[in-house]
Amino acid sequence: MSDSFNLAVGADGGGTTLQALMDACETGVLNARIAVVFGNKAEAGAFRRAAGRAIPTVTLRRQDYASPEALTAAFRAFLRPHQVDLICLAGFLKQLPPAIIREYEWRIINSHPALLPFFGGHGWYGHHVHEAVLASGMKVGGCTIHFVTEEYDQGPIIIQRAIPIEEDDTPDTFAARLLPHEHECYIEAVRLIVEGRADVVDPPDWAASAKVWNGSSGRRKHVRFRP
Repeated sequence: MSDSFNLAVGADGGGTTLQALMDACETGVLNARIAVVFGNKAEAGAFRRAAGRAIPTVTLRRQDYASPEALTAAFRAFLRPHQVDLICLAGFLKQLPPAIIREYEWRIINSHPALLPFFGGHGWYGHHVHEAVLASGMKVGGCTIHFVTEEYDQGPIIIQRAIPIEEDDTPDTFAARLLPHEHECYIEAVRLIVEGRADVVDPPDWAASAKVWNGSSGRRKHVRFRP
């Protein structure tokens, strides 16, 4: 058994969040190591960044697998040998197999570029989110780091941060200003989990009857932090 806290990072884009995590691990900000990077696109910038640090990569294109069970087996084939403690989704554009989500319950996290539960759910990602936030007339936007469940963007919220929307912001300028905050929040969320300080707990009893946004359940679990 390894004494390291091992991360698997799923990424399909340029890999800026992956880069932030790699830097945090190498500088000791995180007492962890990135054991493997996986994604749907072998040509993604994230894979080039991983190769530059000699981190193994795994490509998982759904069309290459005959069944959902075969895809699930492919995930297990690299997660188990690398003794992965936490799966970090950082621009991974497909939903993980349900069996993997269940096997790694409360050990998968994701970053969303809005203040959930607003502007979340299936099909809400990246530039689409920033356009919708600005078009709504909201005065703040932000990011959310949350645990992953089988429902899109419905997992317990770990960290959120809001920043003001400027009068002259475009989706591109707002996204650029938000990105460093996403990286900081992601690293902090991983740090809390690595240190065993983020517990998933049941919500208070009164939440069951509370009105909530966008069909979200009032029974959504909460995250409580230890000192």
